[in-house]
Amino acid sequence: MTFLQITSLLIVLAGVFGAINYLVLRLPSSIGIMVVALAASLALMGLDVVLPTLGIADQTRSIVKGIDFSDALLEGMLGLLLFAGALHVKISDLRAEWLPVVLMATIGVALSTLVIGGAFSWLTGMPLMIALVFGALVSPTDPVAVLGVLRQADLPQSLETKIAGESLFNDGVGYVVFLVLVGLAFPGGAHQEGNDVLNAALLFVQEAGGGAVLGVVLGWLVFRVMRLIDDYSLEVLLTLGLAFGGYELAVYLHVSAPIMAVCAGLLIGDVGAKHGMSDETRRYVDAFWKLIDEILNAVLFLMIGFEVFAVAFSADYLLAGAASIAIALVGRLAAVAIPVALMKPFRNFDPGVIRIMTWGGLKGGISVALALSLPESEWSPVILTSTYMIVVFSIIVQGLTVAPLAKRVTQQPDLL
Repeated sequence: MTFLQITSLLIVLAGVFGAINYLVLRLPSSIGIMVVALAASLALMGLDVVLPTLGIADQTRSIVKGIDFSDALLEGMLGLLLFAGALHVKISDLRAEWLPVVLMATIGVALSTLVIGGAFSWLTGMPLMIALVFGALVSPTDPVAVLGVLRQADLPQSLETKIAGESLFNDGVGYVVFLVLVGLAFPGGAHQEGNDVLNAALLFVQEAGGGAVLGVVLGWLVFRVMRLIDDYSLEVLLTLGLAFGGYELAVYLHVSAPIMAVCAGLLIGDVGAKHGMSDETRRYVDAFWKLIDEILNAVLFLMIGFEVFAVAFSADYLLAGAASIAIALVGRLAAVAIPVALMKPFRNFDPGVIRIMTWGGLKGGISVALALSLPESEWSPVILTSTYMIVVFSIIVQGLTVAPLAKRVTQQPDLL
């Protein structure tokens, strides 16, 4: 199938499955679309078992594998989604919560990677370095999933800022850690830049720092141009060009494109909205990026549902995947609880912050995309199966229960 045919098919199915969810399931839109897509995929697999001569599952599997999920997300959709998410996080709110956000997005990611990687290595017998790669790809929370859930939960502003800010930045940091560890675990592979400790450290600084600098510089330049213009359609186009062009420039320069998108989005959404846009332009920019966010969310969660065709259905892999769900939650608990414990003597936290941020640390399409991008090895099937099971559990179970949990926990001020 051509790129246009695949894109058209995804949009049509997202609309159809979204309508089914709206009329029947009544789940939050993105989660509902993923549930319908997953159910349809499993039904096709079941039909193929009953009537193997039809070969429907095999045909569908070939179509799904023809879509490079990793490239579609990491090189296409991710920049727009991160930019759209960052637009609605105010720098002033983030400044007040900068320390928890920084610690959870750095120390938290490192702790989670070590906990998950060490436990997964012990569980499966996988070499520790490869297991740490697995830990790195499932440690970051997915801003697409997290920000979608935040719309449903009525959280205190400070807690919402911590969750949103951390999810935006730990995604970029986690991606850089993933690149470094892949370079160490698979020397000579696609990510050979990090093939020793010194190169790994240099790669981290280059990716993370370079992405932040590029995002701020490009965001500032676009903001200065927008101050000279009063044409909402042109200004919307400039923000779109910033998200698309800036992301691709970051990839070309070998700096972190996710961090670039977040920094540029924060600057345009706060400074740009206050000082570079008229009220009319601000309304159109907000509406445009909200629409982009919702459409891409629908397509992304649809693709996650269909990626079940890439999973290896082996009893050993499924058992490892089930155990990895618990391991990922323990890793997430460490990523939240230890930074909070370090800061607790010096600052106050909202009630239930550890439980809400642990259960609300949703994984999503980024983890699946990173798993699919790994070099082929004997451990690839178990890594992909475990990653997929963590993501599905996270989105469906945690995503549907975190808002009620937050409402209950925030009414118990004596507990973290």
